Amino acid sequence: MNHRFCNCQKVFQAHTTLIYRLSLFLLLALVLRTAVVSSYHPGFLWFKRREIYWSLEALKADEQSPVRSDKFLEVPQIVWGLNNQKIAFARASLTARLLNRTLLMPSLSASLFYKEMDRLQPIAFDKVFDLRKFNNLCGGFVRVGRASEVSDRTKPIEIQKGSGRKWTAERDLNQLKEIQIGPDDGAEVIRIVGKNPFLWLDHWPVKQYARIFDCLVLIDEIADAAAGVIAKIRAKGLNSRSGNTSAMARVPVPYMAVHMRIEKDWMIHCKHLERRSNTNQICSSKEEIMARVGSIPGLIAPMVTYIAVADALLEDGSILRGWKEGLVPVEKKMVGAWETYQRWPYLVRSAIDYEVCLRAEIFVGNSYSTFSSLVVLERTQRRMREGGSDGGGGCGGGEEGWASYAYNLGGEQERGIRKWETDMEARACRLSAMGPATSPATDELSI
Repeated sequence: MNHRFCNCQKVFQAHTTLIYRLSLFLLLALVLRTAVVSSYHPGFLWFKRREIYWSLEALKADEQSPVRSDKFLEVPQIVWGLNNQKIAFARASLTARLLNRTLLMPSLSASLFYKEMDRLQPIAFDKVFDLRKFNNLCGGFVRVGRASEVSDRTKPIEIQKGSGRKWTAERDLNQLKEIQIGPDDGAEVIRIVGKNPFLWLDHWPVKQYARIFDCLVLIDEIADAAAGVIAKIRAKGLNSRSGNTSAMARVPVPYMAVHMRIEKDWMIHCKHLERRSNTNQICSSKEEIMARVGSIPGLIAPMVTYIAVADALLEDGSILRGWKEGLVPVEKKMVGAWETYQRWPYLVRSAIDYEVCLRAEIFVGNSYSTFSSLVVLERTQRRMREGGSDGGGGCGGGEEGWASYAYNLGGEQERGIRKWETDMEARACRLSAMGPATSPATDELSI
């Protein structure tokens, strides 16, 4: 009896040992498989901290959850052109969201000095954009707070942004993740020092930029100034038409806006871009722009055409000559809006011109200009909200409403023009633009 019991016990122990070894083998195989998959799958990036593995997917914040209102991110003054500043602000906001922090209200730059940073005139964010409306519209997806909300007056934790060719997008993202799960996350304020946010590496899809831009509403005083300029342009169009003007006055007179980039510094810049990109679809002469705008199908004559151009070119009368018959070209002085513009610093003047271009029935711009590209991005968003296409067609554009064109990209017909709509499914913003998917890619700064 005891002999039989011992045999049974040995058999049981042998089976237990076999099961234990088999389980251990399967566990090791699973770990090895995970390691192999993580090294080849781009969306399965791992970070190790305190013996815990985090996948990049797991670290993504729920888009519906609001960011913390008691932890803050501080960024350097935002500089350069209006739309470069808007991109920089969006990039700073999305960085704050990734770190689950409120962005402390940044300083924008009212003046434009690219190389003389000490001459930049700061202007508070809420002197241009409505802070309350921004936070309400963004609904906690991102949040901007005031310095008065900070309770701890001790020196914030400073984080130096990397730079140079060796500072890759992967290293930049790793740094942000290390902040997110490291001891620095406990600090009330994290201050990022170094280059301005426009030059930070990009980790966000176009749709998230668009969501931030949707929340940017001009303060009432600037919005009213822009509405006044638009009214003057429409009045110019009404005066250029014959017939029953009282009946016509009951409906808005359509106008077209052309963002004309022919300044000397732009032409030098874009020629350099063309050489580097091995393309001839970036620069456009005045004559080429006029010819391609005139080729837009279905224009109803007379069509008042607002020329959004640098102030330095307003004395050049040739920008108003040579347009196709039926187009009525005007600029800010002609419509009696010069005094309105002169009341404001550079940044606000650009914001007014942006609104004029945004609200035009037809917009024509350069796909390598940040100004033009953000106008088209927002027009694409509005068209989609009104039931247009999904915005995934690159240059295809839509057939009705919010029509936009890129004059630097030729159409199918000789001297034709191409429709332009932002690819809203793009994974990330290019520095140059969020413009036609078919336009040549570039890493250069476009202003």
